[in-house]
Amino acid sequence: MGEGMLRRICHLGYAVEDLEAAAAFYRESFGAEPSEPEEVESEGIVTSMFRVGDSTIELMQPTRPDSPVAKFLDRRGEGFHHVAFEVENLEEALRWLGKCGVELIDERPRRGAGGRRVAFVHPRGAFGVLTELVESGGEAAG
Repeated sequence: MGEGMLRRICHLGYAVEDLEAAAAFYRESFGAEPSEPEEVESEGIVTSMFRVGDSTIELMQPTRPDSPVAKFLDRRGEGFHHVAFEVENLEEALRWLGKCGVELIDERPRRGAGGRRVAFVHPRGAFGVLTELVESGGEAAG
């Protein structure tokens, strides 16, 4: 299963204090067109995305102080938060990674932005990088 599991980089997630200001920066400075904000209640964030070639940038602002993104901002400040890779079959990928001893945050898929099925690999299991796996299907990413 491991060989060829990652289909493409789906998106890069950036933690920001002010989603509106970050979206305006990318719109005005780079001509990007961030999407309308979407609240992902389960993650405690509001998110907006914009395309860069075949990939997407996800801007994330916390909506509550106990969310993972709020905790990240408190510890590290604004900036790169995670990389998301697209996989064809998320449950199969999680089973494989579990068999390989990779530390997972999610052992089962959950719903992310755009209703996509997602799961996270703990940074300790991926050389310090929070890694999201997003199941193929649709254009939105979570």
